[in-house]
Amino acid sequence: MLGIALRLGMAACAFSALALAEGFTFTIGSPVASQEFQMKTAAFVFRTEGCADPAKPEIVAVAEGMVKGARRSIVLKVLPGSKPNIYAVFQQWPAEGDWVVDLKGRCANATAGAIVPIGPKGFIRESAKFFPHSPTDAEVEASLKALVQAH
Repeated sequence: MLGIALRLGMAACAFSALALAEGFTFTIGSPVASQEFQMKTAAFVFRTEGCADPAKPEIVAVAEGMVKGARRSIVLKVLPGSKPNIYAVFQQWPAEGDWVVDLKGRCANATAGAIVPIGPKGFIRESAKFFPHSPTDAEVEASLKALVQAH
């Protein structure tokens, strides 16, 4: 039953991402959705869609946070899965503070982006934003500010 719920959740995210742009996109999900043991402790996993060559996407992830009133940025390591198009982001940022993960991707001439807020219990799917471009600094700042105000 849990597997069905996770697939439905990922499908809903995929639909919302595809509604924003055709072509290269991201879909986020729970680590168990990857069905890969080495990813089960990830903060979240994501899938790329719409890249003609699954080995070619260039992905950059940065944790953007506010800790004790100070702005912080941490470049994250993205772990590719054993299956094409599946990637994991592990928590490499401190537990304290408010954080969003800024995902940027490129495949040939196409770009995709996402901003994934991180809460005390993990990533916040319903607040994630998907873009047909790399998120701008203003979009990242707005998402981080909304997260800080929510706490």
